[in-house]
Amino acid sequence: MVEQVLFVCTGNTCRSPMAEAIFNQKKSSEFLQARSAGVYANDGSAASLHAQSALKEREIDIQHASSLLSREQIDWATLILTMTGSHKQLVLERFPDAADKLYTLNEFVHGPAGFRDVADPFGGSIEDYRYTRDELETLIENLLKKLHAN
Repeated sequence: MVEQVLFVCTGNTCRSPMAEAIFNQKKSSEFLQARSAGVYANDGSAASLHAQSALKEREIDIQHASSLLSREQIDWATLILTMTGSHKQLVLERFPDAADKLYTLNEFVHGPAGFRDVADPFGGSIEDYRYTRDELETLIENLLKKLHAN
């Protein structure tokens, strides 16, 4: 079975494209696919320069154009992972039928104890982006273990 993961954040220029790129670099199966979108994104923006730099330091390539969360993406995904509880709530309000495949990234990885939001580096320094990158790398490594176990 193909697992199609959609990562969601606000503008689709920092956290969710970083998560998508990390996931796609670390996955070991063609049966795992990832995309990303933003709840308030403008279509066509590149990933932020600091996001690109933080990923390049880990030799993770990011070719990205932002996209606003759409019905097509919701229907494509078998699993929707948001960066925050607020993002999850917005997705649920717009697409209530997605409830059974919608979680925050921390919630899916850590279960009910995973209430923490992924840090938002937007507007911050390269160090802020490195912190978020490191947080996402750990979460995605655990996500991939969980997906392989199922």
